[in-house]
Order: sequence, then structure tokens, then C-alpha cells
Amino acid sequence: METVACNLCGSTRYTPVYEMPDTHYPADEFFTVVECNECGLGFLNPRPTLAEMQKYYPPRYYEEGFDRNPGYHQKRYALEAGYLGPPAQSTENRKLLDVGCANGDFPTFMNTRGWCVEGVEISTSSRPIQNFKVYNQLFPDIPVNKPTYDAVTAWAVLEHVHDPMTYFRKASRVLKQGGVFVFLVTNFNSLASRHLFCEDVPRHLYFFTSKTVRRYLEASGFRLQSEHFRGNIYKMPPNNWLHYLLHTGWGKRSFTYRNLPMSRPDFIQRNGLRPGLSSTIRFAISHPLTVLDRALMPLVVGVQILRKSYGIFTVVARKI
Repeated sequence: METVACNLCGSTRYTPVYEMPDTHYPADEFFTVVECNECGLGFLNPRPTLAEMQKYYPPRYYEEGFDRNPGYHQKRYALEAGYLGPPAQSTENRKLLDVGCANGDFPTFMNTRGWCVEGVEISTSSRPIQNFKVYNQLFPDIPVNKPTYDAVTAWAVLEHVHDPMTYFRKASRVLKQGGVFVFLVTNFNSLASRHLFCEDVPRHLYFFTSKTVRRYLEASGFRLQSEHFRGNIYKMPPNNWLHYLLHTGWGKRSFTYRNLPMSRPDFIQRNGLRPGLSSTIRFAISHPLTVLDRALMPLVVGVQILRKSYGIFTVVARKI
């Protein structure tokens, strides 16, 4: 584990926001999310070192790829492609670099749309890629240092890296003038990220807001083109928002990870039940607030999208 200063402004003054464990691969560890007192950037501190991170990315982390539910993923890739503009004609020969390409599904999809594609992926747990060039090293270290690409994409990547500033600067260095940098990150100004423990800790190391993203872009030679809080690529709904409001509003108490209500899978497991209608009814009777929370979720999410406070947002920036 290592303790770090703020990646955006360099300050060593920060305030703890909450503690939570790794909810995907439990190992009885709790991690602390802090907020920089100077610029508002959120980050894990202390955090696993780069050498320690591989154990938090087991092979099953990459198993939900293109070959599982391909219809869903085709739709997602089409939505992601929409942020890059209309489909390219074969004569245009536009070049795309996908950072954090995992199993290579999105670049493969873009190749069918006329793009020349390359990828970056450092994990040894993802599947080998044979159909396009992949740099198996950290993005800032790839041997490309001049304007080469028309687009750089990073879908749910920047929150995972140890030094986001070097990623922004490298993207600026390898993009042609007017080239587009499209990335998706979680929103630290959302209930889901800041209060409801929906972040994928410790794989998520940084927690961004519209304000901190703009500072990164200004520092690395980009002009913000647009921000989108639609939740149409990945979902991060504010699960347990009703419990949080009742606990902090009426109860006027702090809301910690241990205050989260029991989930339906945990209820079924702890009571030795079988998944199905009967166990669902028993859970609903025992946890009416959770049922109401989920029933009202579409309305709450709609309001968050309108207020730009949803848990995930996509940024489109242009190289100046």
C-alpha cells in the first residue's frame, strides 16, 4: 500500500469521505476514499501499488466480454461509436486508439465501421488479441510520441489508473490537432459515488467531477466539447438512496457502509432459500424500504440525468 498526494494539484491536504471494502472479490479489506481540500479530486488513499493491483483483476473480471450477451454489447458499442461522429468511409482511413481495450471488442467493432484501430491493455488476465496491434504497457509509456490518431477513447479507464494526469497529457501528445478524446468516468458529485458506496474499490482509484475533469483538460491541451450524464453506456444507479435519505435526514446520522441494508441475494443465502418467486416475496415483506427504493428508481434516475448528477458521465474533448 502507498500514500499519495493529489494527482491534479499536488496537495497533500485531504479529508476522508468514506470507507468501504472490495465488494466484488471480498478479502476482508477496507479502503478509504478521500477528497482533496484544494481542488476537490477524490481518490483512494492509501491505495495498492501498481505491482499489487493485478490480484484485484482476476481472469473472471474480463469474462463478461463480447461473447456473452452479444446483442447488448453491440448496442453499447454503437452508442460509444456515436460519440466519435458518423461512421467513417473506407477512404478516410481514420485511426483510433482504445486505451484499456480489455478483450478488444470495441476496437474490433470500430474496425467494421472503417476505422484503423489499435489498443492498449496491460492486464495479463484479458484474452490475447490477434486482429489488431495492442500495446501491452501503460498508455503513457507506449512508443508513440507524435500526433498519430484521430481519436483516443478510454471507456471506464481513467478511474483505474495510478496517474491520470500522464494519461491526459499522453492523449494530447498522440492526437492530431482537432482530434477527439472520448472517455467515461464515474461522477463523484453523485449520490451513488459519494454516499452510497457504488464505486468499484480498490479498482477505482480516482473519482472525478465535471470541475476536476475540466482542470485536467485545461492542463493537457484540450477543449471541452460536451458532457453527457445519460447513463446509456454503463449504469450506476443510486441504489439505497431512500435508506440514505431517511438515515441522514430524519435520523440526522452519518451513513456508513455498515448501514447498507441487506441485499436480496444475501437475504436468500443467509436464510438458506432458493432463488425464485417465494424467496422474492419473503424478501419484499422483510425489506419494504428496499422494494420502494427500487420501484421509484426510474424517477430518481430521470431527475439525476436532468440535473447532471447521475453516477457516470461521458466527456468529449478536442485537441487544441
